[in-house]
Amino acid sequence: MPLIQSAHNPHIKHLAKLLNAAKARREHRQTVLEGVHLLAAYLQSGGKPLHLYIPESRTRHPEIQSCLNRLPECPVSTVSDNVMQKTSSLHQACDIMTLIALPEHSAAPVQGDCIVLDRIQDPGNIGTVIRSAAASGIKQLVLSEGCADAYSPKVLRAGMGAHFLLDICEHINLAQWLPSYRSRKLATALGSTRPASLYRLNLSAENAWLFGNEGSGIAPELLDLCDAAVHIPMQGQTESLNIAMAATVCLFEQMRQRLQAA
Repeated sequence: MPLIQSAHNPHIKHLAKLLNAAKARREHRQTVLEGVHLLAAYLQSGGKPLHLYIPESRTRHPEIQSCLNRLPECPVSTVSDNVMQKTSSLHQACDIMTLIALPEHSAAPVQGDCIVLDRIQDPGNIGTVIRSAAASGIKQLVLSEGCADAYSPKVLRAGMGAHFLLDICEHINLAQWLPSYRSRKLATALGSTRPASLYRLNLSAENAWLFGNEGSGIAPELLDLCDAAVHIPMQGQTESLNIAMAATVCLFEQMRQRLQAA
C-alpha cells in the first residue's frame, strides 16, 4: 500500500474538499465515510467503496483488517497519522476514511410511509431522524430545498450507518410534490388550530410525516396541503420537543400500533 505523507497529495486534497463542501459532494457525486463503523455498515448494505485510506498506525487494526479482507480489489492507500488528523473532520481522531459514490438521484415517492423534512438545518437532527426512521421501519426520506446536506460528515456520523438502509431524496420542492403524494399527510405543528393528539390517531395506514424548521416550523403553505396536524401530549411546562425527538416519538408510536395490531 503506498504511503501518503503530504496534505498536498491530490487524493488528500480531494478528500478534504468532500469533507468540507456540499458543493464538491454534489459535483463529484461522492462523499467520505469516517471511521470503521460506517465502513462496516456500508459493506453490510452491499456498498462498494471507491478507495480506502488507512492511518499508518492502524493498518493492522483487527476491525480494519476484517473490512479489508472483504475488499480484495478495492484500492487502498496508507496515510501518515499527521496528514490523516489534519484532513479528518473529527480533529482529534485518526481512523480509516472511505471514499464512496453517492446514491443515484431518486424521485420523491407517490405513496407509502415516509418522513418529510422542511428546511431542517441542524446536521445532528437530520442524522438522528435518519437513524430513527431506519429503526422504526421507514424506508423513504424526503428533504426539502434548504435542508442541510444529508451526506455531510456530521449527518453521516449521527445516522450511524442508517443512511444505507433508506431511500433519501434531497432538494425536493415540497409545495410541488405534496399534492401528488397519495397517502395521508400528517404535519407536526404547534401553531395549528385543533391538532389531533398523536395517541388518539389510528396510524395503521401509510403516512407521510412532516417535520419543520427548528425555528419557524413547517411553512404555512405546506400545512395547507396536509390532511391533519398532530401534536405530542406533554406534561408540565414543556411546550415543544427537539425535532429529532419529536420525529422519534411519532415514528415509534406508529410502529407500536402496528406491532400491537399484528
